[in-house]
Amino acid sequence: MEQLVSHPPVLFVVVFSLLWLAAIGGIALQKRRAPLTSEAREDFGVVQGATLTLLALMIGFSFSMAVGRYDLRKNYEEEEANAIGTEFIRAELLPDVETKKVQSLLKLYLRRRILFYQTRDAHYVAEINSTTSELQTQLWAPVKSVAVLQPTPVTALVVSGMNDVLNTQGYTQAEWWNRIPSAAWGLMVAIAVSCNMLVGDGTRSFSRRSALLLIQPLVVSISFALIADIDSPRGGLIRVVPQNLISLEHSLTTVP
Repeated sequence: MEQLVSHPPVLFVVVFSLLWLAAIGGIALQKRRAPLTSEAREDFGVVQGATLTLLALMIGFSFSMAVGRYDLRKNYEEEEANAIGTEFIRAELLPDVETKKVQSLLKLYLRRRILFYQTRDAHYVAEINSTTSELQTQLWAPVKSVAVLQPTPVTALVVSGMNDVLNTQGYTQAEWWNRIPSAAWGLMVAIAVSCNMLVGDGTRSFSRRSALLLIQPLVVSISFALIADIDSPRGGLIRVVPQNLISLEHSLTTVP
């Protein structure tokens, strides 16, 4: 399920086909049983309406979850840019040798963070994460050595800034891993299948069956694909653009 929701177009096709087959199954079920009486038809309408309402609530709740996570990813990108930019300036409080080293490493680190947001290749992402971890170790080493030799409030300010740089990267990574659970997707699909079976079973007019059996799967499939697109950091069309990090990189190109 996780691989499926990471590719929204594929999810759309799979869900649409599944819901269409569920509606066809509802028609087949209707043909095998006796016609509903007026009282039974009324009870059937209550069950059908309640099931459709539950599906709508599940879709709305999942959409809210996806949008919330997308907003957090954007906020953490902004925080990363602010932390790196602030530490680049605070590095000037270090001795000249350490200042040049830290600022040079921060430029390399910034480029890796931009690539983290832009790439879709899983293997390349693993390489970026590995390089990022190495750069973090290299960034911490000169700050730590100066802090040990000169434990002053000024040095503590630089250490605090570097700590923010490292922490914001961890927050970003955690949020990119935090997605809608597979169990929630499975529950939504199960409810959607049930709803379409009820739609097929409850359709009375043969002339309108084709339209009804297309509209419901189409609308639900589009909703699922949109949720998956927003919730997928790399697989969808709606992605976080590292505008703040790119802007920071442009501003640092003028710094020798």
